[in-house]
Amino acid sequence: MIRETHNPDVLNCLANLSSDEVFTSPKIANEMLYMLPQSLFESPDTKFLDPCTKSGVFLREIAKRLLVGLEKKIPNLQTRINHIFTNQLYGIAITQLTSLLSRRSVYCSKTANGKYSIVDNFVGDVGNIKFDKIKHTFKDHKCEFCGVRDNVDTYVRDDSMETHAYQFIHTYKPQEIFNMKFDVIIGNPPYQLSDGGAQASAIPIYNKFVEQAKKLNPRYLTMIIPSRWFAGGRNLDEFRDNMLNDKHIRIIHDYINSADCFSGVEIKGGVCYFLWDRDNPGLCNINTHDNNQIISSMDRNLLENGCDVFVRYNESIPILRKVKNQQEITIDTIISTQRPFGLRTYFQGQPQKFNNSIKVYANQQVGYILRDDVIVNEKWIDLPKVIVPRAIGTGDSKTDWIKPIYSEPGSCCTETYVVFGPLENETQCKNLITYINTKFFHFLVTLQKNTMMAPKSVYSFVPLQDFSKPWTDKELYLKYKLTQEEINFIENMVRPEVGV
Repeated sequence: MIRETHNPDVLNCLANLSSDEVFTSPKIANEMLYMLPQSLFESPDTKFLDPCTKSGVFLREIAKRLLVGLEKKIPNLQTRINHIFTNQLYGIAITQLTSLLSRRSVYCSKTANGKYSIVDNFVGDVGNIKFDKIKHTFKDHKCEFCGVRDNVDTYVRDDSMETHAYQFIHTYKPQEIFNMKFDVIIGNPPYQLSDGGAQASAIPIYNKFVEQAKKLNPRYLTMIIPSRWFAGGRNLDEFRDNMLNDKHIRIIHDYINSADCFSGVEIKGGVCYFLWDRDNPGLCNINTHDNNQIISSMDRNLLENGCDVFVRYNESIPILRKVKNQQEITIDTIISTQRPFGLRTYFQGQPQKFNNSIKVYANQQVGYILRDDVIVNEKWIDLPKVIVPRAIGTGDSKTDWIKPIYSEPGSCCTETYVVFGPLENETQCKNLITYINTKFFHFLVTLQKNTMMAPKSVYSFVPLQDFSKPWTDKELYLKYKLTQEEINFIENMVRPEVGV
C-alpha cells in the first residue's frame, strides 16, 4: 500500500502559530496579488517592496509570478532568477529573526550569497532584504515616530535585544532606505504596540505603515490591516478620515471574522486588505467576507453622505439612507460622554444602604454612596434615566445584545455605563428600553460598533423617537418604509443571545 505523503507549506504553518506576530498565509498573499494588474509580473522593470516582511511570503509569491511572466523576455532560468531577485524584489524586515526567515524563504538560504542561495550574483549576505537595528527617538518621554513611551522596558533595551523600532516608519525619509522608486508596496504590518498603560493598553501602529507607504507614492499599495479603522479606534480618527476621503482606494476585502483570514487568530472587529491605485481614482469595490465566502460585493464611495465612518455592510446602505432621509435628531444627543457622574470604573460604594445615601450602579454590582461623592451632573441623580454598559459583548456586534437598566431617581452610575436621558418620567424610560431592545436599534448600532466598546458615538445613526409610547420592530419597519428584503437582512444580521 502506497502511503500518501503530506508536505505542507511552511509559511502556511507559520500563519497559524499565534497572534503575537500575525503571519500571512500564501493563500491570502496571492489573493492580494490578484488585485494588481497582472501585466506588472510581465515587466522586468517592475519593482516591489515589502516594508514589513516577516516570513517573506509576499516576495516569494511575487517571485513565482515573475519567473513565469518573464520567461519569454529572459529565457535562461538562472539569468531570470538573478535579475528578479537583485533588481525587482526588496524587503525591510521587522526583526532580525524575521530577516533570516525571509531570506530563507525567498533566497532558500539565510544569507543571500550563501552556498545554497538560488541567486548567484549577490555580493553581500543581506541581499535586498534589509534589517538595520533602529532605536526609538524619545522626545518628552514619547517616541516621535511611533508614539510609544520610554517607560516600557520592551522598547528601551541594549543592542542585543529587539526594540520594535521598525525601520520603515522610524524615519522622515523612507525613500532613502533603498534610494529608488517602487511600483508596488505590499505587506502585513505590525498591528499595535504596548504603550505602558494599565490593563495591557496598546496603541495602533499599522496606520503609520500605510501613511509612510503613501509618502513613497508607488503606483499601487496593498496592505492587510485590522478593520477597526472603519469606525474609530484609539488614535485613528485622522487616519480614518484620510482613508475614507481617498478616492485612490479602489478595492477593499473585508473579513468580518479574522479567523477566516488568519486561521486561529482573533482580531476584534475583523481584518481587511485594500488596493490603493495612484493613477486611477474612482469608486471602491467593497467585498464582504464571512464564513469563508464573499457574501456581498458593491461599487460605492467609502464615505456615505452624512457619515463620518465607513459602513461595512453593503446591504445596509439603502436602509441607512431611508433612515437618514427622515432628517431626525439622533439618539446620541441624549447620551452622556464617558464618566457621566465623574466616578471611575473601580468605584463601588458601600454594599448596604445608609442614611442619606444614593444608589450607584457600578461594575457588576450595586452600591451606596453620599451625594457629595458625585463630581458632575448632580442634577441627574433625582431624575429618571436609562443606563447602558460602555463595554458590550465580545466585539461581535451581531450577537452583542445591549442590556439597558432603568436608573431610578436617587441613583447614579460609574463610567462602566453611559446615561440615556435624563427623561421626564419612568414611563418614558420604560418606552426607551423597548426601543433599545428592538433589532432595528441594534442594527443601526452594528453599523458603527466593531469592538466591544460602545461609547455614545456608536449610536449616532440611531434616530430619536417619541417615548410617550413603546416601540416594536414592526412599527419601526413600517415608519421607515423598509422592504421585506431589507427587513430580512436586519433580522438575519441581529441575532441576540438565547434567553435575551
